[in-house]
Amino acid sequence: MSALQQEPHAGVEIDARGIATVTIREAGSLNILSTPVIASLTRAIEALAGNDAVRVLVLRGAGEKGFVGGADIKEMAALDRASAEAFISGLRRLCDAVRHLPVPVIARMPGWCLGGGLELALACDIRIAADNAQLGMPEVKVGIPSVIHAALMPRLIGNARTAWMLLTGEITDAAEALQWGLVSRVVPLAELDLEIERVAALLAGFGPVAVRQQKRLLREWEDAPLEVSINNSVTEFGSAFDTGEPQQHMATFLNRKR
Repeated sequence: MSALQQEPHAGVEIDARGIATVTIREAGSLNILSTPVIASLTRAIEALAGNDAVRVLVLRGAGEKGFVGGADIKEMAALDRASAEAFISGLRRLCDAVRHLPVPVIARMPGWCLGGGLELALACDIRIAADNAQLGMPEVKVGIPSVIHAALMPRLIGNARTAWMLLTGEITDAAEALQWGLVSRVVPLAELDLEIERVAALLAGFGPVAVRQQKRLLREWEDAPLEVSINNSVTEFGSAFDTGEPQQHMATFLNRKR
């Protein structure tokens, strides 16, 4: 596994299969998102966006206490209107970098995932949580609204559940988060890395162009009218055959069947 594009708060590794791992580091025991941490992560992930060797990204915090415990309250307590908008714009850029990375992003989620950390997780394509995960949007408890990528929640879990989480600030556990659709999968903490590895290897083994096409379509389908999405997907389907990937993978499938 090679280490690339090292940042003060973002360790980056890419293995021979094209599985990249970005680890939040030197950000406290709960991987808190301060301005320097946000900037490091953003630079690292934006650099990966231009690397054609990358097939999937695993985004994780250091240690097992949490994915991200939230944004830095100590820093936010000193903000005024202008600096608050600058701070949250930085977090928005990070979440956008994850959401629009050309390859799938898997969030590794043990323990706590709160506030800005949950917004970052929501920007990922697949969220795999440990059975000890605790998720929440407690911003109202410290006098601010949940914003930016919290806006993804209604389409994921519905308006009623989103309103409950954002207005009460209450924490949901892993089982409830899975039931609601807030996470993709829950496994025992001891099996978390095995499941992350299994899913990352699965994605890395597919045709890379097709996977990038699928992610691009998923982003488009979030915003485009249904008829536009259906019409555009016809062109995407046809263009896949220019890459040679369908012919290769279908031939392998047919040969295996024989």
